[in-house]
Amino acid sequence: MNDIVWGDVLIQLGFLVILLVITAFIIYAIRTWVKRSNQMNRIEKKLEDLNERKKDY
Repeated sequence: MNDIVWGDVLIQLGFLVILLVITAFIIYAIRTWVKRSNQMNRIEKKLEDLNERKKDY
């Protein structure tokens, strides 16, 4: 009973790797979405500033 079943160990490590990959992908997707949202806000602000300057002339 003290023997380690290496097949079970490999399967558990495989599942752990899968969970870590899924978690990393979710974090990556959220960070990308936030960065893209911030970039869109900056672009919109610049466009609004340009429109305001255009109206002044």
